[in-house]
Amino acid sequence: MFSLPVVLPSGGALSSINCALQSPVFTKQPGSIVYPVQTVENNREVVFSCEAQGSPPLVYRWKLNATEIIPKAGSHYSLSGGNLRISRLNKDQDAGTYQCLASNSFGTIVSREASLTFAYLENFKTQRRSSVSVREGQGVVLLCGPPPHSGDLIFSWIFNEYPTYVKQDSRRFISQETGNLYIAKVEPSDVGNYTCVVTNTVTKTRVQGPPTPLVLRSDGVMGEYEPKIEVQFPEVVHVAKGSTVKLECFALGNPAPSISWRRVDNVPFPRKVDTRKASGILEIPYFQQEDAGTYECVAENSRGKNMVKGKLSFYAPPHLIEKPQDVQKLIDDSLVWECKATGKPKPSYRWMKNGENMESTEERIQVANEVLSISRLTLSDTGMYQCVAGNKHGEVYSNAELRVIAVAPDFSHNQVRSQTLVKVGGDVLIECKPKMSPWGVISWRKGSEPLLETSRVSILESGSLRIWNVTKADAGLYTCLARNQFGVASSTGSVTVKEPTIITTQPATLDVTVGESVVLPCQVSHDPSLELKFTWFFNEQLIHFGNHGGFFEKVGGVSSLHIFYGSRKAESAEGMFVSSPPGPPTSIHVEEITDTTASLSWRPGSDNHSPIMAHTIQARTPFSLGWQAVTTVPEVVGGQQLTATVIDLNPWVEYEFRVLASNRVGTGEPSEPSKQARTKSTSPKVTPANVSGGGGSRSELVITWEPVPEELQNGPGFGYVVAFRPHGTTGWMQAAVPSPEASKYVFKNESIQPFSPFHVKVGVYNNEGEGPFGPVTTIYSAEEEPSRAPTRVRAKSLSASEAEVWWKALPWNASRRRVLGYELRYWSRSEREDMASVQRTVGNQTSTVIRGMRGSTTYYVSVRAYNTAGTGPPSATVNVTTKKPPPSQPPIKVMWNASNSKIILNWERVKALENESEVTGYKVLYKKNRHSRPSVMETNTTSVELALPVDEDYIIQIKPFGEGGDGSSSRQITIPKIPGPNAVGSASKVSTLSALSTIALSFTARTSL
Repeated sequence: MFSLPVVLPSGGALSSINCALQSPVFTKQPGSIVYPVQTVENNREVVFSCEAQGSPPLVYRWKLNATEIIPKAGSHYSLSGGNLRISRLNKDQDAGTYQCLASNSFGTIVSREASLTFAYLENFKTQRRSSVSVREGQGVVLLCGPPPHSGDLIFSWIFNEYPTYVKQDSRRFISQETGNLYIAKVEPSDVGNYTCVVTNTVTKTRVQGPPTPLVLRSDGVMGEYEPKIEVQFPEVVHVAKGSTVKLECFALGNPAPSISWRRVDNVPFPRKVDTRKASGILEIPYFQQEDAGTYECVAENSRGKNMVKGKLSFYAPPHLIEKPQDVQKLIDDSLVWECKATGKPKPSYRWMKNGENMESTEERIQVANEVLSISRLTLSDTGMYQCVAGNKHGEVYSNAELRVIAVAPDFSHNQVRSQTLVKVGGDVLIECKPKMSPWGVISWRKGSEPLLETSRVSILESGSLRIWNVTKADAGLYTCLARNQFGVASSTGSVTVKEPTIITTQPATLDVTVGESVVLPCQVSHDPSLELKFTWFFNEQLIHFGNHGGFFEKVGGVSSLHIFYGSRKAESAEGMFVSSPPGPPTSIHVEEITDTTASLSWRPGSDNHSPIMAHTIQARTPFSLGWQAVTTVPEVVGGQQLTATVIDLNPWVEYEFRVLASNRVGTGEPSEPSKQARTKSTSPKVTPANVSGGGGSRSELVITWEPVPEELQNGPGFGYVVAFRPHGTTGWMQAAVPSPEASKYVFKNESIQPFSPFHVKVGVYNNEGEGPFGPVTTIYSAEEEPSRAPTRVRAKSLSASEAEVWWKALPWNASRRRVLGYELRYWSRSEREDMASVQRTVGNQTSTVIRGMRGSTTYYVSVRAYNTAGTGPPSATVNVTTKKPPPSQPPIKVMWNASNSKIILNWERVKALENESEVTGYKVLYKKNRHSRPSVMETNTTSVELALPVDEDYIIQIKPFGEGGDGSSSRQITIPKIPGPNAVGSASKVSTLSALSTIALSFTARTSL
């Protein structure tokens, strides 16, 4: 792939090129995929998405584990645009790291890495397990030994038989790391068969191990003993920024030990930390740098205590904070790009050009960690560059285009000045600034002769020409010539040398008495070819003659100034000012800021000759719509006051402030905004709105809410605390949801009964502490699908496109298996059942009409009940054949006659085709205008008489109908309002009067509105 150098001819416009062409920019990059491997699959395939913008059109390529994929005929790889489709997946060959490359003539960019992994869960290999014998009071560990798998697992245990699951408490603990079941102290009620249940969270598959019998020994009861910690966490746990870490700790002992947690440095746990399951798990969501440290688990009973420690180490994948930007450079310029990222460990950097890693192979190209520098740019440096920042936890990519421009000399935007005036003995600089790249050679001509440098004449490095101590002989035409390897151009201007203008007599300082007039002289010598213009100033302000009360007058041509004074006029003239609204205040500073207040100071702007009476303070945030007035102390900020305190601000929000001053004339322009200042954080006060939920899969409680807006979160580390309990219980279960954008929490437990009511409340917290809980609401757990199918299903064709279906309703059970409605699936004889169309009803409705069917077609129909958990089993399938299609030919030769408040219509009979239903009648639709609802009259003849006033315009259509439904309509007929006694017309020429005689018709008709 070659990059596109830009070479502009003399006078070329880069902007026109930019409009037509664009370098590659990703709009969608591939994401990692975990593919669930099922036992039986018809078509295993995945699609990696990749989209980019660019012109010329882009070419896409893909790499697997850094090796390019070349799709061939019959290959299981195929490209659709930039998307890579992999069919007939093979977990041994296709697992790995994928990258998308997008290229055009500007260069190539590489996407982020995306992995394809396969999730699966095999069955347990062994069918039987030996019994485990223990004494009463002894601790025991039952091993799960999960089968081969890939993907996260959830472990639970069945006691004796489904659906009785082991409930975790202070005596019993299930490790989600190993799957093992730990019983701290065995009691007689624990005797029975234990079965490990393993669920793959990706494939949703579940397998059960062989049962393990637990039996009591008959040789006595185990005495008391101190805790023995069997479940403990590693000495060092690396935790990603923003992730959730769970530490497990459980001990065997008699009595059953209690578990407690603490930080070794005695820093108290923040609200987000969750210790649950009888303290066997310490959960820290939204892990941050301040959560790193050494944690200790203490197991204690009356016989002693034991403890384990482990260190949580914080890490963060790279995050770019400074990216290189697209740039255009001229040949021989220098380029410096800097790329910065945060992360722990500290990220390392590499640079890529057009999809390939760069090395410092040339002295002029230096790749020094986060800085790329290229000196003496050439056209070959044009291309797409990427900075890649990475540590062992990930990589991030940033793209930028370098466009090196070659330009032939061009004076179109910066010509030599057409005429330069200079006085004798003066100095002159004639600038020559052509646009060209690379920079070439500049030379000068005077007239037609090359200009040679002398002690007075010099060509500067910039190409400009300087002449010192100018003489009359220096006058003439000067031409600048610019040349490089892409072309040559020139620009010409003239130099005119004049005698200097000298003031020979100038105004002197005068003392005058009030009421006197005075003349101020001004005489000059000058070049006779120049026209003089005299300008006078008073106190450095331009004098506009005719204003200033008529006190100033030019005399003696234009070279003298006459000032008139009247005794009192002169005095008032000295004190005359123009008032206007104040100028903007300056130096806006935020002196002090708290969680809800900000103290401001500023300096006054100009009062513009009217005292400042008041100040107004405005603020804006990233969340506000422009500038908003704010509440201050004092409430009214006076004109002499230069400080104020803004109150009622939101905590942990970045604010900008500005001040406006007002006087009797009006309010002036606002000041420049202050620097952004963030209010201090505090615990949150606002709880989520619209807490609701329900639905979900079996054994789930789904809780939803509207997230709290960022401006109301009051500080970093914002999250939610979801508390819930079954109806009739007193203790609350709690879970921390650390994401501020979260709007859903799902609690899954095998012991949850279908459609059980729960009390639910959602609270808030942040790094500053706990906020309040919202009101308690009732939410039902997931229900089970209906277990029975509807019966007595019947179907009847109504027309070529409609059929009515009936069935018998199922009984409604509010506690477990509600029926929210019924789902009809229907498909034609030529279609597969899995391609069926679906139509749903709501409530206890036991019939519905299916529309949009094809005529003369046999359909199969089945009905099933549904609720939020899904659909139940299907009913027996019935079939129905739709009627023949309605007539396709519209009525033709439609004629009308209007007379004495009647409109008589007549048309030719429509004949149905062989595959169409017979015509049984006609519908006449008429309305006063295009937007009104039509009235309908049906008739079984080919004529009709309408009793309608003839002083209105009417729009009429006629269509046949039969048992297959309504046929095609005739053309629209417009019958105009005509004042005469008789009017006639036809559908083809509705506005033309004809010589048709009035037709008297008899008919049978009925009207429906």
